[in-house]
Amino acid sequence: MGISSEAQARIKINKLLELSGWRFFDDNGKIANISCEHRVTKKKYKTGDLGNDFEKIENGFIDYLLLNTDKRPIALVEAKKESINPLDAKEQTREYARSLNIRYIFLSNGNVHYYWDLLNGNPIRMSKFLSIEELGEAQKWQPNPEGMASLQIDENYIAISQDPNWLSYSDEEKKLAKINKSIRVLRDYQLAAADVIKKEYSKGQRRFLLEMATGTGKTLLSAAIIKMFIRSGNADRVLFLVDRLELESQAYKNFFAYLSSDSINSVVYKENRHEWSTAQIVITTIQSLSYNNRYLSEFSPNDFQLIISDEAHRTISGNNRVIFEYFIGSKLGLTATPKNYLKGVDVSEMSEDDPRQLEKRLLLDTYDTFGCKNGEPTFSFSLLDAVKHQPPYLGGCPRIGKGLYKKS
Repeated sequence: MGISSEAQARIKINKLLELSGWRFFDDNGKIANISCEHRVTKKKYKTGDLGNDFEKIENGFIDYLLLNTDKRPIALVEAKKESINPLDAKEQTREYARSLNIRYIFLSNGNVHYYWDLLNGNPIRMSKFLSIEELGEAQKWQPNPEGMASLQIDENYIAISQDPNWLSYSDEEKKLAKINKSIRVLRDYQLAAADVIKKEYSKGQRRFLLEMATGTGKTLLSAAIIKMFIRSGNADRVLFLVDRLELESQAYKNFFAYLSSDSINSVVYKENRHEWSTAQIVITTIQSLSYNNRYLSEFSPNDFQLIISDEAHRTISGNNRVIFEYFIGSKLGLTATPKNYLKGVDVSEMSEDDPRQLEKRLLLDTYDTFGCKNGEPTFSFSLLDAVKHQPPYLGGCPRIGKGLYKKS
């Protein structure tokens, strides 16, 4: 007789727990720190037994409680069979956690896993369970959605970071400062995007997707959002992911110009592998993290409270997705490619090898990843919006194909 779907899920969950340092039994002087809700005797089980059909184990197990060094519950693991979406148990598990005064919940069916900090929004996908040390660090972290909601952001939000005297300048002095000091002010659509994220975060949303045309200032907007998270107490450190070296250098240059005078420091990870933790913004290519699975050995899942993915549909595609999901902070995706960029093109006639077919799959997957299951981004400012804006933010954009434009 084959192993049941639920038992198979528990085998996988057991291994993941053990990989994160949790123990079912005392081992070499280290005390067991996993308790099981329905364990009613002190009968010893072999580790292998824990993966068999739990419903039939004598005095067996249903759920897991993870204990801190004082033997008190610190987290709850709710296990479901492989065929069930772990989120189906969300509300039931929340009530159970609250009854035990537990802040952290893991939901898993063995293949898909969620981490849920009850003080910080909704469950988020993860690729591993947090260790007891990582949960200890998580306990020190207190999100502040009220602080986010109360922030006042206007066009000068980055300008005053670049130059603390900015607001005292006359109009003529401001014009000169923009030229001589490259002072940047936020445009109306950038303020609108920041306001949407601020409001959604305050409602408990933790994933966002900004769809903005090339040339409309995604990096400047990113700087404003980073400052917004840090200054409101909703992030201590931010990870900025890119997929090309030139974008890495460009992002560092821009963040340094926009935020360094306001004591928000940036580093490029590959150039500061041993000092990255001293900075508020860590910039890296996804390839640097994937090399030899470096992200597993050099980072903890909760090292960053905000993860920004530039050109998201490429940065987190394929095997890179597991790296992106490894980190458990809020997630912001940036893309210049609208989902309907193939509007008017008969995708059904394309071969599977057609790059447009791949692009379509990546885009659809990206929207789902950032919580936009209805196909609508958190905020959108298209190339056509930029051209039609009065005054126009971009020059004329002659059409190069049905539904496609290029910057002149």
